[in-house]
Amino acid sequence: MSDRFNRLALYCGSATPADPRYIELARKVGTMLAERGIGVVYGGGKAGLMGAIAYAALEAGGEVIGVIPQALVDMEVANTDCTELHVVDTMHQRKQAFTDLSDGFVTLPGGVGTMDELWEAVSWAQLGYHNKPVGLLNAMGYYDGLVAFNRHMANTGFVREAHRDIVIVGETIEELLDKMAAFEPIQTIVQMRADDL
Repeated sequence: MSDRFNRLALYCGSATPADPRYIELARKVGTMLAERGIGVVYGGGKAGLMGAIAYAALEAGGEVIGVIPQALVDMEVANTDCTELHVVDTMHQRKQAFTDLSDGFVTLPGGVGTMDELWEAVSWAQLGYHNKPVGLLNAMGYYDGLVAFNRHMANTGFVREAHRDIVIVGETIEELLDKMAAFEPIQTIVQMRADDL
């Protein structure tokens, strides 16, 4: 597995939901990635699921690279225990760094920021700005509605047939990593003829 992925970008919430299963999930993911020799690239915070992933990976001896905007550093939410902490000026620079530093993307439960990161990774894959697997960890059915909506977009014709399966879905991190390891690059929009668009 680690032969395919040296590092994965992890997208998830900075919140701590009342249901403890979400933090437990984040810790499990962080620990498993470290045990498999896969580095974590994440948002650089110390709160919520983000912090749980980072600290679990560090405790298991893994590499953890945080990428955080200066504004959040100024709010004192940065995780200074990371193996590396990259401070950037904008959210766009943050997402570009996630793409540059990782071999793929895994989205855990989260909110608006997590959705922004996921859909930019999907959009960039469609366009051909990267050719890396985009994984969605649908633990506890959290993303059932999103998976159904993504299928609806494809069935209605707003997502091209070639891009129907960009989002790789798994209910466990083990299943998701196996599916991501089998990923084959898609035909991107920039590779298509005008008639295909």
